[in-house]
Amino acid sequence: MPNPRTIHDIETPAVLIDIDRATANIARAQANADKHRLKLRPHIKTHKLPYFARQQVDAGAVGITCQKIGEVEVMAEAGLADIFLPYNILGRVKLERLHALHGKITLSVTTDSAETLAGLAATFTDAGHRLKVLVECDTGMGRCGVQTAAEALELAKGIDRAAGLSFGGLMTYPAAGRAAEADTWLFEARDMLKDAGLDCQTVSSGGTPDIWRSGDTKVVTEYRPGTYIYLDRYQVAKGVGGIDDCALTVLSTVVSHPTPTRAILDAGSKAMSSDTLGLPDFGELVSIPGALVTGLSEEHGTVTLSGDAKLSIGQRVRVLPDHVCVVTNLFDTVHLISGETVVDILPVAARGRLT
Repeated sequence: MPNPRTIHDIETPAVLIDIDRATANIARAQANADKHRLKLRPHIKTHKLPYFARQQVDAGAVGITCQKIGEVEVMAEAGLADIFLPYNILGRVKLERLHALHGKITLSVTTDSAETLAGLAATFTDAGHRLKVLVECDTGMGRCGVQTAAEALELAKGIDRAAGLSFGGLMTYPAAGRAAEADTWLFEARDMLKDAGLDCQTVSSGGTPDIWRSGDTKVVTEYRPGTYIYLDRYQVAKGVGGIDDCALTVLSTVVSHPTPTRAILDAGSKAMSSDTLGLPDFGELVSIPGALVTGLSEEHGTVTLSGDAKLSIGQRVRVLPDHVCVVTNLFDTVHLISGETVVDILPVAARGRLT
């Protein structure tokens, strides 16, 4: 089948990326970081594309953030040279892969335990080429991270003592809406480190929901947003942008219309994430008010219609999902569009890189 020229030529379901909106989102976030003298280090988890990673760096980002070694390998192979991997790396094979990457790019990682630190220290022993390691701090998210500033200090001392490691600072992923609380936590930890003679070069935070409040910080030096490039219904609900700023939609076809208020799409849980991030449904149909995706099975998406919303069998629709990051990982390719014109079709290079 020849490559589609417009969105009307694309087989469904498919992911559409509006490059004009994505580019505008990149520029807006970079301008905000520059205004507040913050280094921007975007997370590629949302797009997983070297194409957009390069665009983010060209716009002024100091580097990128990846969450898995496989993602780092993909991005390094594509020429991205400064990568932060804020994840606990454990096990001989993973540490060997990490060591190989350290010889090719500027790499930094995190640790939140003596066990993770021990593996890093045993693997990276060259004092002439140290691996930069930050301490991950739990500032309220309740996920990974040391629990107190005192624990951060002890781990930082351990990093500083290791011959092949260098202490790089502090890192956190704060809970949405709790950036001020995280700032207080990090401020205390940074001062404790300073009193102990440890220079906290980088204080790295992130999260798209609080991106426009990132300039309120008294301590953060680097910011790691991810979803900002595409946005989604959750980010719109958080006030980060509007529907017209959202760059990713799922193109789908109405395959059944059993009742006046229920229609079925050819995009189910294998095409749209069931991760609602607390929203009451799974997505909405663009430009069709009152048409909400209220149920997902593997290959079927249930649309509930209210008000004046109408659909017909065979109609092609665009769905704005609640959480775009997971949707990206469900497709092998994405279609870059401008208006209704297909500009390019790209493989999702870092898709499925789970290790």
